[in-house]
Amino acid sequence: MNIYNYLFKFIIVGDTNVGKSCLLLQFTDSRFRNEHDATIGVEFGSRNLKINEKQIKLQIWDTAGQESFKSITRSYYRGSIGGILVFDVTNRESFDNVQKWHTEIQGYACDKIEMVIVGNKIDLEDRREVKTEEGRKFAQKHGFDYFETSAKTGENVDAVFESMATKVLAKIGSGDLDPSQEIYGIKTGSIGIYSKPANPPTNNQPSKPQTITTNQNQNQKSDTCC
Repeated sequence: MNIYNYLFKFIIVGDTNVGKSCLLLQFTDSRFRNEHDATIGVEFGSRNLKINEKQIKLQIWDTAGQESFKSITRSYYRGSIGGILVFDVTNRESFDNVQKWHTEIQGYACDKIEMVIVGNKIDLEDRREVKTEEGRKFAQKHGFDYFETSAKTGENVDAVFESMATKVLAKIGSGDLDPSQEIYGIKTGSIGIYSKPANPPTNNQPSKPQTITTNQNQNQKSDTCC
């Protein structure tokens, strides 16, 4: 059942081991795994949110950061309305590569995509290589919001996805986005579209929104967080 006003498709990109899969798991399941299964291809998760009195379902695709999977992950850029560019604050190279990932998304995603930059692993402050101001300046240069998160503790993780969803919803409200065009990564649900039955059943209570996380590809072990 499409019990939501809108479904938004988001994609998470960035180098391998920056914490993309851990961010997804923390957001959908509110948990963290110390042992990392390196993503092969893509992983999928979803969660329902209530934003401005609207029920929003976020469908989130976590992509592999390895070069060898580029041909697979590029196909997921298309049809995404949100792009989350992630780097590891303890890894300077992963920050330097954010520009590469930005260019990658621009080349394949729709021109309406909303993007945000995330510096992850702030729980490892003593190992930080990228200052907060550096990340913020890069984001401001491209007109993006900037968040620093910890997929381990959950700090600021929800804020990233909620902020993105709020901006997309505002664009729908302003007419900048047409939700009937699924090419933008938006799908209209049943709420507010179909009329209620004349004699609705009284015995069955509607189920609560559930978080669903599934791995669509096999995984490969690694030593550090995703």
